[in-house]
Amino acid sequence: MALVQHFINGVATGTPDRTGPVFNPATGQQQHEVVYASVADVEQAIAAAKAALPAWRATSLIKRADVFFRLRHLLRERTPELAAIVTSEHGKVLSDAAGEISRGLENVEFASGLVHLLKGERSEQVSSGVDVHSVKQPVGVVGAITPFNFPVMVPLWMVASAIACGNTVVLKPSEKDPSASLFLAKLFQEAGLPDGVLNVVNGDKVAVDTILDSPDVAAVSFVGSTPIAQSIYRRASENGKRVQALGGAKNHMVVMPDADLDAAADAAVSAAYGSAGERCMAVSVLVAVGDVADDLVEAVRSRMGALVIGDGTDAASEMGPLITREHRDKVASYVTGAAAEGATVVVDGTLQRFDTDGFFVGVSLLDNVSTSMRAYTDEIFGPVLSVVRVANYDEAVALINANRFGNGVAIFTRDGGTARQFEFEVEVGMVGVNVPIPVPVGAYSFGGWKDSLFGDSHIYGPESVHFYTRSKVVTTRWPDASESQVDLGFPSNH
Repeated sequence: MALVQHFINGVATGTPDRTGPVFNPATGQQQHEVVYASVADVEQAIAAAKAALPAWRATSLIKRADVFFRLRHLLRERTPELAAIVTSEHGKVLSDAAGEISRGLENVEFASGLVHLLKGERSEQVSSGVDVHSVKQPVGVVGAITPFNFPVMVPLWMVASAIACGNTVVLKPSEKDPSASLFLAKLFQEAGLPDGVLNVVNGDKVAVDTILDSPDVAAVSFVGSTPIAQSIYRRASENGKRVQALGGAKNHMVVMPDADLDAAADAAVSAAYGSAGERCMAVSVLVAVGDVADDLVEAVRSRMGALVIGDGTDAASEMGPLITREHRDKVASYVTGAAAEGATVVVDGTLQRFDTDGFFVGVSLLDNVSTSMRAYTDEIFGPVLSVVRVANYDEAVALINANRFGNGVAIFTRDGGTARQFEFEVEVGMVGVNVPIPVPVGAYSFGGWKDSLFGDSHIYGPESVHFYTRSKVVTTRWPDASESQVDLGFPSNH
C-alpha cells in the first residue's frame, strides 16, 4: 500500500511511526497510508522554512513572478492528473475536481502580478527636504492549515499569496485527502521554487498544535469548521501570531415571489447538492417568500430524481460520495431525525441504495423547517436542503441576520430595487444576486462575517497581500551637514 509522506526542504520524507488510512470514498476501500507528523517532523519543516526565508525574501520580484507563470502553465498542463488524484481521495466528480483546480488557478494568476501588488507609496517634500515612502515586507514563516473539501483550491488560496509576498510556508493539509497538496508542492518545485520555501506536513492535532505554538511561525491561515477556527484563532493569537481563521456556514438563498421559478429551482439544486454539499458556500437553506413556497418546493423536488449519483470517475455521475463513512452517517442522521422535530421530509435521500460499499447518500429535501431544528442550526455539510417559509422580504432578512453564521447568501428576484436593498441590509460577507454560490473571483477576497470568520482579514485577493505583509514607513532627509543642530522639540512638518 502506497505511503503518503511529508515534503520537507524539497524531499519526500517521514517514517511510519504513526499513520492514518486514506480511503477511496467511492469504493469504501483504503488505498493509501499517510504518515502523521511528530513534533520533530513539524519542527524540521519550520526550520527548513526559516532557513529558506532570507534568500527567498531577497529574490527579485521578477524572479518570484516567473515561478508563478511557470506554475500556471504546469497546473493547466497537469489538470487531468491532479483532478484524478482529488477524485480518488475526496470523491467529487472529475468535472468538479477540474473546476476546483481552475478556481485555484485564479489565485496563481493573481499572485503572478506581485510586482504590482507589492508596490508601496511615496510622498515627496512632506517637510522641507524630507520625503516619506512605504514598503510591504513579508511577515516570515506562515502556517497554512487546510480542509478536506477543496484539497487544491484552498491551499492555493493561502500558499500562492504567501509565497508571492516573500514568505515561506508550512502547509498542513487534511489527512483525509493529502496527496493533492504533495502534488502541488512538487509542481512548485518544478516551476523553480527553491527548496524549503514550501513544505508539507501531514497529520493530526499534533502537527497543528506544533505550528500554532512555534515561535518561528509568524502567521497562520486556516479554513475549516467554526469550533476549530475559534480554537485555532484563540491559541495562535495568544502566541502572538497574526491569524485568519475561516469557519463554518449556513448559507441562505432567498427566493422572492417575482423570481424566475425555473432558474431559482435549477440554482438551488446545483448549489445544494454539488460536490455532495461539502462546500462552505453550498446553499443549505432555501428561504421561500410569500406564496412562492409550494411551487418552489415542487420545482426543486421534480429535479432531484434525475440527479446521477455515483463514482466520480464515471462521466455520467453528477454527484459523488461523502468523504468518510462516519460523515455519511452523521449527515443521514439529520434527515432521519427531521420528521420527529416537525419538518416535512419531501425527499429522503437516506433511502436510496447503491451497489457499492462507498460512502454514498442520496439527496434530501426538508420542508417546513424552523430555526430551532437541528437541520437549521447545524452546519450539515452534506446534500440536505432545508426550506424555511417566511411571509415577506423583511422576515427573510431578519432570519438571515439573526443566524450566527455570515458566510454567503443569495437572493433571486427580478426587482432591482429589492436586490439593492438586500445587498445593503443583509449581514453576510459574500452576497449573490441571482447567483447561488457567490465565491469571488481571484481579484477580490473571500470571507464571511460573524461566526464564519475569526480575525479581521479575508483570504486571497487584495486582503491576502495585507495579511501576508507588514508595512514599513521610511522617512528620509539629506541635509547639508553644516545645517545640523540639536533640537529637542517634536519633529515638525514645516
